[in-house]
Amino acid sequence: MVALLAAALVSGCSTGADQVDVNNGGEFRFVEATPSGEVIPPVERAAAPEFSGTLLGGGGESFSSVELVGDVAVLNFWGSWCPPCRVETPEFQEVYADVRVEGVQFLGINVKETSEQFAVAFVDRFGIEFPSVYDPRGEVALAFRDYPATAIPSTIVLDRQGRVAAVYTGAVSEENLRAVLDRVLAEEV
Repeated sequence: MVALLAAALVSGCSTGADQVDVNNGGEFRFVEATPSGEVIPPVERAAAPEFSGTLLGGGGESFSSVELVGDVAVLNFWGSWCPPCRVETPEFQEVYADVRVEGVQFLGINVKETSEQFAVAFVDRFGIEFPSVYDPRGEVALAFRDYPATAIPSTIVLDRQGRVAAVYTGAVSEENLRAVLDRVLAEEV
């Protein structure tokens, strides 16, 4: 467990002391990250927590996780300040462009930005079409306290029932994401 947490901190842009106190008086609990290309067996999956937030650059438009139910969903915790996100996010856009018609939704969760302008510039620069929730205080990350959403980037794949099918800390390759989505999409409803 300690090695996993250390690997997450090395491979991602982890949160620091200057960021929101995601512990909120408690202690974060982590599940083990899913190995590359692997999916949590359906009988072992837990329901993802419900969350809501304001869409990035959406003029105050709100988003609720209930909008994801019925589709496979990719939740990606990112920040414009995170070097691995600059590699991963454009690859996610390529996958999104290919699979959005197959019942797959992507949702970015932008965390710990000092200004929404930085996040909007990042999205514009990389031509990202999927929405992102602007979460500067880490409130959505707090909802996922049982998963390693404090290591940035982190990615959580949900099945059609809103259960956690895969959890990744650090950057996820385009090939790995496609393999996981193919497996989850192939599951019977």
